[in-house]
Formats: sequence, C-alpha cells, structure tokens
Amino acid sequence: MRRFDLVVWDWDGTIVDSTSAIADAIVGAAADLGLPVPSDRDARWVIGMGLLEAIHHAVPAIRREQVPAFVERYRVHYLRRDAELKTFDGIPEVLRGLDAAGVPLAVATGKSRVGLNRAMVQTGLGPRFVSTRCADEGAPKPDPWMLRDLGETLQVPPERMVMIGDTTHDVGMARAAGAASVAVLYGAHEPDVLRASGADAVVGSVGELAAWLAAACAVDAALLGAAGARR
Repeated sequence: MRRFDLVVWDWDGTIVDSTSAIADAIVGAAADLGLPVPSDRDARWVIGMGLLEAIHHAVPAIRREQVPAFVERYRVHYLRRDAELKTFDGIPEVLRGLDAAGVPLAVATGKSRVGLNRAMVQTGLGPRFVSTRCADEGAPKPDPWMLRDLGETLQVPPERMVMIGDTTHDVGMARAAGAASVAVLYGAHEPDVLRASGADAVVGSVGELAAWLAAACAVDAALLGAAGARR
C-alpha cells in the first residue's frame, strides 16, 4: 500500500547540482564587500534557508545597511553560473516515474519565487509539480510553514507526506510539520550531520532514493528508471 500521498522536494542540492554555485556566490559577495569571508563549509551550511537568513548566518558581521549590496553581489556571482546548472543524474527519471504513477509532487525551497520559476523553465521540470512554496512567500526553513501550507492547499495530512532534502533544515522543517523526511547525502550538508539529524531515511545516491520512493509510494521501481544512477 502507498505510504505517502505527497512527495515534497527541496530544489538546490537535491534536484539540481547547485551547491557549489551557491556557496561560491556567498563567499564571492562577502569578498566583494570586504566582509569576513565564510568557509566553504559555513557557506554550504546555510543553503536551504531563505537568502536573508542565510546571509546573516554565514556573515554575522554584516551590517543592516550592507545587506542590499550583498544581495546584489550574490546574484551577480550566482547568475554567472545559473544557466550551467544541471539536475543530478537520474532525478528527471524519478520525477517522471512518480508523476506517471499518479504520485503528487511538490517543491519546498529556500529559493525566491523568481529564482524557482526560472529554474523550472531551465530544467523543464515545472509541469511535474502540482504546487510549490518558496522562502520569500512565508516563513523559511526550518519553520514548518511551507509543508503545512502545501498540506492545507492539497488536502494532505502531514503524516501522509514526505520531504526529500539535502540539509538539516529540510529535516527540521519536516519534523516540525509532523511529516516524514528523507535526507540525501549528495548535497550541501555533511553525511555525518545528516545521519544524526533524525531523518526517517538517509540515502547516499539517486539510485537509493529511487528504490526507497518506489517502496514507500507503491510504485514499480523500474518505472523510476534510476536504479543504476550513482548521483
């Protein structure tokens, strides 16, 4: 029997291989403004948060009046690489298979609405999702707002939804909402941290994720087409 009626996906680091582009943009923006430059690890840690929350966590010395300039420089750095970003191998097949099997899919992301809409067009994945929520539309992760609002809109109780993500922010949001979570180890946060996060499942590859979803959503694994994918 199908365990979940809604599969909610994080975007950056889960669907699209964008972790390094985001971290580099945070580091580059800090350097441009002469601010303390965060380590790559610290820059990766804030991925998944809303942009303003991420800035304050990654660069705590930033002054309020510097934030607009930081946002501008961040976007300059990120957009230089944005068009080159690709989905992880196997992810489009997993999404297509779940969609074909009638499993509703949604997105809960730290991206802005403008950024997600652009990414949906670039990847061609927009039609796969029945609904999406972005950090600039309400409370960002790990607040449960995005999942709760998706559940209310789509009439899916939290115990019938699962959140797929690559950060502890995704796991924390799911736990706060009363939903299940799967942590993927190929994205932003370190494997040891994700293994200790309390996620319902931890998977190391897209192939493992496909197998888990096939069982949890009662879908033929062959339909997901990612059993052999490494990432």
